[in-house]
Amino acid sequence: MDLGLNGKRALVSGSTLGIGRAIAETLAAEGASVIVNGRDEDRVSQAVRDIAGDVAGCTADLSTAEGAAALAEFATRDGPIDILVNNAGMFTVNEFFDIEDADWQAMFDLNVMSAVRLSRSLMPAMLERGWGRVLFIGSDQSSKPNPSMAHYAMTKTALVSIARSLAERTRETGVTVNTLQVAPTWTDGVDAFMQQMAEIEGTTPEEMSKGYFAEGEGRTSLLQRWARPEEIAAVAAFLCSPQSSAINGSAPRADGGMVRSLF
Repeated sequence: MDLGLNGKRALVSGSTLGIGRAIAETLAAEGASVIVNGRDEDRVSQAVRDIAGDVAGCTADLSTAEGAAALAEFATRDGPIDILVNNAGMFTVNEFFDIEDADWQAMFDLNVMSAVRLSRSLMPAMLERGWGRVLFIGSDQSSKPNPSMAHYAMTKTALVSIARSLAERTRETGVTVNTLQVAPTWTDGVDAFMQQMAEIEGTTPEEMSKGYFAEGEGRTSLLQRWARPEEIAAVAAFLCSPQSSAINGSAPRADGGMVRSLF
């Protein structure tokens, strides 16, 4: 299927690694001009070199208002943005009673406020032109909070609400706003976390993964393995395309069946 992305201008936040990187690569392969973003200048430069197609990069810390403003300004220098993928985020695992105020605030500032600020900056021009795509990257935890990641789950649920609120503003336009609830995905961040936990537990990352799906949070998964970033990116690219025009104000799942729910 031709997704019809040739000539579209896309911004993918947090896109030097993991799901964001895979989305940037997929959009570029479909013919979109893509802006990648991260906090590490070397990683941003490497992504620009590695991704085939029309790709530019901007180093900006999206946990701050200044960083989000700088990225929005960079993104619109050569014209308006047609596609915004709000992917920037982080996760940590900690028990609720051990999560400090600063941890809640840091999680909210990056995972939620980066998306709020970029959407506020870039979506009005989409509405004026009558076409655009805003995609928030949520999680299975948007619907199924892990009690050991309450602050992370809170941010991913918040994104669903914000996206639906913004979608209400798109009536009778060609703009859509959705949240993609993604499966547990094997990214660089997950790899580093599993390595760290394996050392603490005196086991291997492979055994940790088996335990996660056999008896841990992943036991409800129908996929029974980690999703690959490119699998998530394929769904994201469709939701960013003209082909997805009937999907708006929604939170479709690419969660591997993690959430036991009919709707």
